[in-house]
Amino acid sequence: MSNLEPRPAELVGSTGVALAPVRELLPGREVVLGGTRGMPVLRTLPNRDRRMVGAWCFVDHFGPDDVSRSGGMRVPPHPHTGLQTVTWLVEGEVRHRDSIGSDQLIRPGQLNLMTAGRGIAHAEESPAPAGPVLHGLQLWVALPAGTRAVEAAFEHHGELPRVELSSGGGVTATVLLGQLAGAVSPATTFTPIVGAELTVAGGAEAVVPLDAGFEYAALCVDGPAEVDGVAVPRGTLLYLGAGRSELPVRSDAPARLVLLGGEPFAEEIVMWWNFIARTHDEIVRAREDWMAGRGFGTVHGFEGDPLPAPVLPGTPLKPRGRVR
Repeated sequence: MSNLEPRPAELVGSTGVALAPVRELLPGREVVLGGTRGMPVLRTLPNRDRRMVGAWCFVDHFGPDDVSRSGGMRVPPHPHTGLQTVTWLVEGEVRHRDSIGSDQLIRPGQLNLMTAGRGIAHAEESPAPAGPVLHGLQLWVALPAGTRAVEAAFEHHGELPRVELSSGGGVTATVLLGQLAGAVSPATTFTPIVGAELTVAGGAEAVVPLDAGFEYAALCVDGPAEVDGVAVPRGTLLYLGAGRSELPVRSDAPARLVLLGGEPFAEEIVMWWNFIARTHDEIVRAREDWMAGRGFGTVHGFEGDPLPAPVLPGTPLKPRGRVR
């Protein structure tokens, strides 16, 4: 998925980890994909107060969207560098096409993982005919310096490991990336990280085992749910800091959470539009290459023109802290 804002802000992360457990509620802001009649999403990362959780640097939550009214998702070909995109659906279907020849339909419970590396282009749209509802997430993972220029790649995982977290049943984790409670995802990662969907039955509770060296956050996708004693509304990210070995979760009604965590990302990054880099000049070069049709390949099969890159801001993109 693309950042479709016409004047994207400069978003730069560096170290700024809460080394002890905290409870910071970060509400999402609405962004409309594809213009004023496009599909609205709630963006919780980057946030005004926090830009990263481990290597997770971008979280869009879309839907539930009435596809009959909106037409569903239609994101034209656009570029990425220096990151991985993670697509996860709760309802509906999305078709992914990219410039290395991938053409993949994703459904709920399946994972699409695209590694941009030095550069890739992709497009995403609801298939025709489309189901009545579209609901899901797209997330980005920043690649560390040693692997941020790897060859572009795409993975589709039709089955992922699941683990029951409550002794009496009712809280189940599906592991998207990394490992949790002994369940290990087959997806490729480049930094110590975890991403897992937690489904909570009404009245159920569990204690989720964590790595005390990771920082964590929990996004409420369907809810509300209670995380470490904090009521987390739907569309809100609860930042939890580091230093935790376990995390209590519960809900009075059926709820769905996505747990994000990872080893604190020590590098400063510059994130602008759909590029992650380390300097202003790298962003300039990536933008110029995309506009000139260099280095990103061609997405075949999408009916429509690629997205043009926005105009760069008038001042150089400079690193700032990942928290304000």
